[in-house]
Amino acid sequence: MSIIRSIRSSLFVLALIAISAAAFGQFSISVSFAPPELPVYEQPLCPDNGYLWTPGYWAYAGDDDGYYWVPGTWVMAPEPGLLWTPAYWSWGGNGYVFNDGYWGQQVGFYGGVSYGYGYYGDGYQGGRWQNGQFYYNRSASNVNVTNVHNVYNTTIINNTNTRVSYNGGSGGISARPTAQQESVAHERHIPPVAAQTQHAQEARSNPQQRASVNHGTPSVAATPKPGAFNDHAAVHAKATGTPYVAPVRAAAQPPANAPGRPENNAARTDRPASNNQPETPRAPTARPSQPEPNKPEPNRPPMAQPERQPETNRSPATQPNNRPEPNRREPNRPEPNRPEASQRPMTPAPSQRSQPERTSPAPEPRQSAQQEQRAKPEPAKPEQKKSQEEKPKQNEKPQ
Repeated sequence: MSIIRSIRSSLFVLALIAISAAAFGQFSISVSFAPPELPVYEQPLCPDNGYLWTPGYWAYAGDDDGYYWVPGTWVMAPEPGLLWTPAYWSWGGNGYVFNDGYWGQQVGFYGGVSYGYGYYGDGYQGGRWQNGQFYYNRSASNVNVTNVHNVYNTTIINNTNTRVSYNGGSGGISARPTAQQESVAHERHIPPVAAQTQHAQEARSNPQQRASVNHGTPSVAATPKPGAFNDHAAVHAKATGTPYVAPVRAAAQPPANAPGRPENNAARTDRPASNNQPETPRAPTARPSQPEPNKPEPNRPPMAQPERQPETNRSPATQPNNRPEPNRREPNRPEPNRPEASQRPMTPAPSQRSQPERTSPAPEPRQSAQQEQRAKPEPAKPEQKKSQEEKPKQNEKPQ
């Protein structure tokens, strides 16, 4: 039974480590907008010897909840001699990337972010390990000398007054890791312990910790121990500066290009409108005044047109009417015996077509053509008279 219990306990420890590594292994997270500024709060008292301070930070819960504040807290180091390197956000080229905190022999690079209380952007001045015991610097750590006896006092000059919570990008801190800090990044690290993981999960499940709700001033900014959100020693953040306003993300916008975006649908509705505009000038294709008379013109004999024009001046009513058929035969032509009458109904159409285009110069060529044509039928009329006169003469001779 003892063997089974030991196996179970070892599996439980491995499960907790795996959970903590999964919860804080968020290197792949990339957010398009920067986290809020660091809130201002007081550090609670250190509960006992061996507790190390882990500063609070902004974490990201997704597009629905956005950023939320994980309160700073005092945590027991997993092993003597280990120090805590805080988590931080950095610009990754396409967005802000979350970098996990970890335990190690030395404090590594944490973006130059000034979290306060010993973490002023470079290293840790809040205490040190000595002979297997942790000693606290009273100028940077809030300890009660009645309970904690391992203390010292070293003045720290903090020249960093910014509350920016991320490195790089627009408005971010421009600090870069030193050669020593880069070497620390390749040393042996221990992920956050189970107490830290549970602490972060509880902060995520609390709506009051979300930046969209507290506007950058979380209700619980720090706790004396992990998960002690309701403890009387829990510290609230101070309201300073302009309240944080969560940006409108793609889910609220529609997406934006979001992209299956309603913007694309709006663009689609605009496209047919643009296609309908050129159709409006195409409407004159169904012209009632000039529908199809222009097509049969090449089939008509060109020489018959000057002979067909003498009777166009008979009535002005024929000119405005575009219909050639009713004006062709009966009202304007009293002579049915002429062989030209069959050809005349086809003639007025071209004269009427040319008239609406040329109003003033039209009458002059028509009169000249008419006079020439009237001159032609005149020799025909005396021939008929002569024939009529000759007939009676022939009749007289036999008398």
